[in-house]
Amino acid sequence: MIVPIHLENSGAVEYDITIDKLPKLSFDTKVAVVTNPTVSSLHLDKLLEQISATELHVVTVPDGEEYKNLDTVVDILDELFTHKLDRKSILIAFGGGVIGDMTGFTASMYQRGIGFVQIPTTLLSQVDASVGGKTGVNNRFGKNLIGAFYQPKAVYIDTDFLDTLPSREFSAGVAEIIKMAVMFDSDYFDFLESADLSNKEVLQKVIARSVELKAKVVNQDEKEAGIRAVLNYGHTFGHVIENETEYKKYLHGEAVAIGMVMANSLANILGLMSQDEMDRVKNLLIKHNLPVDYEIKDVEQFYDKFFLDKKSANDKIKFILPKGIGDFEVRVDIDKDSVIEALKKFSRVSM
Repeated sequence: MIVPIHLENSGAVEYDITIDKLPKLSFDTKVAVVTNPTVSSLHLDKLLEQISATELHVVTVPDGEEYKNLDTVVDILDELFTHKLDRKSILIAFGGGVIGDMTGFTASMYQRGIGFVQIPTTLLSQVDASVGGKTGVNNRFGKNLIGAFYQPKAVYIDTDFLDTLPSREFSAGVAEIIKMAVMFDSDYFDFLESADLSNKEVLQKVIARSVELKAKVVNQDEKEAGIRAVLNYGHTFGHVIENETEYKKYLHGEAVAIGMVMANSLANILGLMSQDEMDRVKNLLIKHNLPVDYEIKDVEQFYDKFFLDKKSANDKIKFILPKGIGDFEVRVDIDKDSVIEALKKFSRVSM
């Protein structure tokens, strides 16, 4: 299956997301594959068999969100300069969302921009991180605060790479799938409630539908000026959780799952989501072994960290909230008391 990307406001930018067995890839230039030791040990041989290039190099960086920073990007750049890659060279991101984000960001900077290809190996990166051209790294102030919108030349999604994915990583990807359904497609959510994702045919259909939904959004709004912000449902809360736990306790999808539950609580307070709808989302997250609770130790401090989010501006916090299941509201007018009320449900502080 092929899902095309055609950016309405960037008419020259077009590429395909291919959901199928990884094809032979031929390049008449130098290529550098950026990966980590985990993915390399499991799948690198298979990838290298599929690639032909004038020169082929492998750049291996440490595995984990805590290494998604400028120091690692500098290490990748040093390797590219050492191997004398030029402006026609290609980077291949071979790994999960961390590898994809860092490789894309590096490609955007190296000699003012070279091409890159996404070959995602985790469910989360296949349904979300590899689609849409968001690249970047974290710093001590928050997640993805340094980065660029930089589109790949192509994305190749091969579900065979998921065969070796740990169950926890798989569940983290399901969180992003549920996110898409809650925001955009109630029928899809209904389907997910009974879907058996251990069935490969079902899983491929789910990946395809999630990619279609995200591609539709990205095609309308590449740089998050409007509807693309809706994809951050659960992320405003989740990014604070990741920052508070120093990116070590939770996988990104796990933090997003908790963030969705928090966002749903706020939506319920504002009359946008019923208790039954909240329970359906929570139960689907639990079904896929995702965390749904988090103890906020300092509610005021948690609230203040919202303002470090790059989606907040002019001292206003942008909240992406579900409007039932299958619809959404983007709000920048929510009073602090309502937000604090929602946060206190995740704190030992009594109401």
